[in-house]
Amino acid sequence: MAIASSKKILASAIVMGFALPMSNGYAIGVLQAYEAALVNDPTYRSAISENQAGQQNKVIGRSGLLPSLQYNFSASKNKGDTTAPNFRGIETTSPLDYTSTSNTISLRQTVFNLDTYARYTQGIAQTNYSNAQFDSRSQDLIIRLVSAYADAKYAEEQYNLYSAQRDSYAEQKRINDRLFDKGEGTITDKLETQAKLDVSETQVLEAADNVANTRTILGGIVGKEIMQLDGLLPDFRVSLLMPSSVAEWEEIAKKNNPEIIAGQYAIEISEQEIRKANAGHLPRVDFTANYNRGVSDSFTTRAQDNKIRSVGVQLVLPIYSGGYVNAVAAQAVANRDKARSDLDATTNRVTAELRKQFKIVTGSVAKIAALEKSVNSTTKLVEATKQSVKGGVRINLDVLNAQQQLVAAQRDLASARFTYLVSFLRLRFSAGVLSGQDLQTVAAYFQPST
Repeated sequence: MAIASSKKILASAIVMGFALPMSNGYAIGVLQAYEAALVNDPTYRSAISENQAGQQNKVIGRSGLLPSLQYNFSASKNKGDTTAPNFRGIETTSPLDYTSTSNTISLRQTVFNLDTYARYTQGIAQTNYSNAQFDSRSQDLIIRLVSAYADAKYAEEQYNLYSAQRDSYAEQKRINDRLFDKGEGTITDKLETQAKLDVSETQVLEAADNVANTRTILGGIVGKEIMQLDGLLPDFRVSLLMPSSVAEWEEIAKKNNPEIIAGQYAIEISEQEIRKANAGHLPRVDFTANYNRGVSDSFTTRAQDNKIRSVGVQLVLPIYSGGYVNAVAAQAVANRDKARSDLDATTNRVTAELRKQFKIVTGSVAKIAALEKSVNSTTKLVEATKQSVKGGVRINLDVLNAQQQLVAAQRDLASARFTYLVSFLRLRFSAGVLSGQDLQTVAAYFQPST
């Protein structure tokens, strides 16, 4: 019992801690949250760094086609003895003590090397692949942000609805108590209301905990503690979707979806890997130029200062490498086939997600309109039921059920509105055309909370 009481006190503290910032805390709108996420979201920051690294692939690939220049210097102190016959044929030993130095400048320029050309083309494809991935993660930031924002705001809506329901049950309980004290009510009415009130208290506590959790998730994206969020406009109007055909959306996705584009570049990267592997059988030709200055750089040239300049062509003809080239080529072909299969899987997944979000968005017009009518009718039902109880036509339980039905309708309406906004962005994301303009469109559905 003590543990249960402690948990209830802790949950009550969460509720009180949540209720206070709701009215006095710093409010953050959708666009402000996005601006903060661009700076603070760790996943997006990671994507930026990854893309910066990916930009170097084309530079690395191009470097093999450009000349390489190298300078070498060496110096050594040499000591020893040399034994040789003199002019009389008698062997004599002479000490050696000299310093040798060598300065070399080497230039190498690729003339023919298919491996190098393949690396150059592959580097460009790798950079384009990195750009496509970054485009996907940039759009994903909008999805994650708005989803977290909608979840946090929907959690607040639930908390407010359950709080209002609890207060309504508490007021109904006071009425039941007064009627019972006057002899006009029944113990059944009191127990029914008390049971509903107890369940409602639990729902409020759970809703408060959900608010804290969803705010924590949103705060992790924007990099600051969330105290208050903008609410939806009372006049919520769903816009007609353009284009209106799912087939047109699929065509847009095939051309613009960054995941599909990245998959296409992955195939190109694997194709170049095959060319690199096959180049292991082919000759390589390089132009070389060298300048060397050596001072006593060997025993036979001690005390000599030599300057040698050379220009030439180097041919390397691979003959046999123990089966390495064939194995690498076979491996590259298998990886290319895998990349093609991965692209097919990505296309199927994107298409399925696009169709799903298209159905949600197009069906939201009728769904939201129906739920708005449901809220209006259940609101009238609650009032009519209360009047009927006074006239003796309905009973206390009918009022409680009507109030519960109203809260459920309001909750479902809020869920449908947030789902529409997120699905609209997800549809644009699946098509690969999600932009800041779409975020502004969604932000226009919100207004600062009072």
